[in-house]
Amino acid sequence: MRDIDVGVVADTVRRLCVEANHELRGDHLAALRRARDVEESPTGREVLDRLLANAEVSAREHIAFCQDTGYAVCFLEIGQDVHFSGGSLAAAIDRGVAEGYREGYLRASLVRSPVDRTNTGDNTPAMVHYDLVEGDGVRLTLLVKGAGCDNMSALRMLTPAAGVGGMTDFVVETVERAGPSASPPVTIGIGMGGTFDRAAVLAKRALTRDPTGSPSPDPAIADLEREILDAVNATGIGPAGFGGTVTALSVHIEAYPTHIAAFPVAINLDCHSHRVREVTL
Repeated sequence: MRDIDVGVVADTVRRLCVEANHELRGDHLAALRRARDVEESPTGREVLDRLLANAEVSAREHIAFCQDTGYAVCFLEIGQDVHFSGGSLAAAIDRGVAEGYREGYLRASLVRSPVDRTNTGDNTPAMVHYDLVEGDGVRLTLLVKGAGCDNMSALRMLTPAAGVGGMTDFVVETVERAGPSASPPVTIGIGMGGTFDRAAVLAKRALTRDPTGSPSPDPAIADLEREILDAVNATGIGPAGFGGTVTALSVHIEAYPTHIAAFPVAINLDCHSHRVREVTL
């Protein structure tokens, strides 16, 4: 049995909240540079140049890359041989978010409920997903998720008869509906399979793949990711919706077993401010 003080978790979350908002991950910056190299539209190239310049300034000056500093979405893979001491794990995560958003001068964006729009004041509670795994390790992944792109996400309960073609059409339809509102070039997380709720979590988890644009280890899924990416970029929406050949930087698909009569598909879009950090405690 391994003992971990929840204070360590709180401090880690605090640090990641600041880092994720101030500095885009290196692999994502590389993806933006690759997009700049292949973008055919002069306006699209100008947008990508400005995004890269903005990333440089935000990292150098330690200010938020985007004013929407988002939900703090945490994925925790916890070994079954780990014991947390010193208090509540959930409370420690929220404490880390609150301290990080205060320390990093990050906007508190959460309200108490869709009906009670009173701001909670410290960007809590965090949106936390727990997975119990073997061993005594803990992997913590933070996804900072803005509302503009999250609002453009979608879920559909397709039938098996709709097949992969129906899923591809749904993804393209979702991106076209989003247009500039999702702040392209986007990263597309797709969850397929499981149940209604599992598909949505899979889609959000897919966004955290490291590095951006790396293919699924399943060759058939990897081929599908490439096909969907080509179909999305053929829409011509382009960077910031001004037109161009790079609407999406990557497509990440996570698949899970499902019912014989079901084909759930969830699509979670992430904007050009793709903010992810991951550590192993």
